[in-house]
Amino acid sequence: MNLFNRIIAILLWLTLLVALLVAAIIPLQSIEWLQSNLTTLAAWLAAVQMENPVYFVIGQAAVGIGALLILGALLFFEVMTVRRRGVKIRTAEGGAAELDTVSVERRLQWHLDQLAEIITVVPAVRSRGGSVDVRLEIETAPDIDIPMKTDEVVDATRDIIEQDMGLRLGKLDVHMRCAPFEPEWNQ
Repeated sequence: MNLFNRIIAILLWLTLLVALLVAAIIPLQSIEWLQSNLTTLAAWLAAVQMENPVYFVIGQAAVGIGALLILGALLFFEVMTVRRRGVKIRTAEGGAAELDTVSVERRLQWHLDQLAEIITVVPAVRSRGGSVDVRLEIETAPDIDIPMKTDEVVDATRDIIEQDMGLRLGKLDVHMRCAPFEPEWNQ
């Protein structure tokens, strides 16, 4: 379905490109041609509407619903691409396996949660080709050195992904959030 969507998108972009080039080269003739065709179309639609108004409304509904179903389905399939749930691992001996991205998320969460001053870790791992893209949402203690902790998290993530799991790390996004300071109660 992805190939079909790309072909349709390319054809639409090429049609739009040709139309704009023609309009740029001969603008007055293009407008005149468009006006004459729209006038002819308007006259034909008025005649059809006068001949049988009920069929005209039914035709309007059919065209609207058909366009919504067809173009909506194409848009839905373009946006909702199938996400691979695993990433391929190649061994030194030439073997291959597939590791589920949820397993990578669990392992990252467990290891990064062990770091000092880390309160919560929410990883999101996405497979892309032979590598994984990782997005980390991390909540830390309120009084940490943020650049140093970020470097520690990045280094630990790289070690876990590349050294321990044998994967290639693609894009790594780390979003740090400090927990609020607890108010001190004087008694």
